[in-house]
This record gives sequence, structure tokens and C-alpha cells, in this order.
Amino acid sequence: MQYERLRNDKQEIEKKIDMLEKQLKAFPEGKLICTEHDGYSKWYQSNGKTNSYIPKKNRHLAEQLAVKKYLLLLEKDLEQEKKAIESYLKYHKTDFGLAEQLLAEPSEYQKLLSPFFKPISQELLDWQNSPYNRSKKYPEQLTVKASSGNIVRSKSEALIDMFLYKNKIPFRYECELCLGRQLVYPDFTIRHPKTGKLYYWEHFGMMDDNAYVKKTCKKLYDYSTHGIIPSVQLITTYETKESPLTTEMVEKTIEHYFG
Repeated sequence: MQYERLRNDKQEIEKKIDMLEKQLKAFPEGKLICTEHDGYSKWYQSNGKTNSYIPKKNRHLAEQLAVKKYLLLLEKDLEQEKKAIESYLKYHKTDFGLAEQLLAEPSEYQKLLSPFFKPISQELLDWQNSPYNRSKKYPEQLTVKASSGNIVRSKSEALIDMFLYKNKIPFRYECELCLGRQLVYPDFTIRHPKTGKLYYWEHFGMMDDNAYVKKTCKKLYDYSTHGIIPSVQLITTYETKESPLTTEMVEKTIEHYFG
């Protein structure tokens, strides 16, 4: 989404400006003034009050001041771009567009909009709406109301839910799946809206926790040994406290698998 991209762009611009400021400290004082008269060019070093002539034998100084001028102009361009982004971010404080905000906030509008977001295929709609065995683990963690009406465990799951729902992709939340003798409950069990092919989406939201990472690796191993391969039938997303799941990541993932 635009908000997330611009926020990242702003951070990159700030890094570039910081790098330029460090570079500029190494250049000579003053600025370069170039003049031409009767086909001859002259160079001057200016401190803002007086201009000192730079002889041709001191070309290196002129070159350094020319590079300094270029870098200062580049820094000015970046500062202007940064201000434009800050102006946008000041008045757009969410990663959602206005239409997505309507879906994201639980309201009567969500209920009235639900027929519009039904899967096109009647067979897939019936599959989505038919009863299924759901996970009964940790019901106290089901605290977030998602766009589809599901109650999920995190804002990240609600984000995935919203974009599946928005794109009319049929899915079930925490539907029972048998892996040999083991029962698991993928975050999302999905049917491709055109082919009906089954996919599973697991979001791993605590990848900066070592114990959680070990459980994640075990879960991926269990899926793989039963023919559900990551990046093939198994969709995976990850996040840490420093690198949260973004709307852009979810959109690109959905576009890749179901576009």
C-alpha cells in the first residue's frame, strides 16, 4: 500500500541524507563559481562575501568544489522529496485506503456488504459456508473481529482475512486438517477462486522468539513430509516485532498465488 511504501521511502531518504552530510564534511570550505568571458573560463572559491581566484594548476580544488555543489543539490532534492512524503503521511495516517478502512472497522456496513464479497462460484461459496471442525485451543486468544466476521487471534491474521475476503477468495479459519495421525489447524484453508485448488496459509508472527522458531520449523517439517510443500500448496508469512506484516506483503502474496 501507498502509506507503507512511502514510510519506507522516507526512511531510505533519511539514510541517504545522513550519508551525504558525512561525505560533505570532507570537502573544502566555500562554493565554486564558474565564469566565462571571450571563450575563457575562470574558477573562483567563494565564502559568500569574497571570491578567490583558483588557478588552473589547482584544478583539483575546483573539481572538489564542483562535486560538493552536486552533492549539496542532491541533498536539497532529497530534502524536498522527504518534505513531500511527510506532508502525505501527515494526512494519511493509515496503511488502508478509505474503502479498506470501511472493511477493517467492525460496523453495520460490514454486514450489509457481505453479499458483495461472496465467492463467485456457488460450489466454493457452499464449501466456505458449510460447517467444519475448528480449533478449540486457547479460545481466550480469539479477540480480534475480522472483516469476514471471523474472530481471529491477531491483527496480522485479521489483515490476511480482510484481503482474502476483499478479493472474494473462499477460505476457512483454523479448519481441521489431518496429517497422518496428527490433527493440525492451519490459520487459513483456502480454495483458489478459479481452479478450486486447495492451499493452506500459515502466518508465523513471533519469529524473534527462539522457542517459537523451533515450533515453526517442526510445523513446516510436518507439512512437508505429508506432501504440503511451502511455496507450493503452503503459503507462509513471517514477522517480528521489528518487521511486522504489512498490507503490501499480504497483497503481493495474494496476487502471486491467486492473481
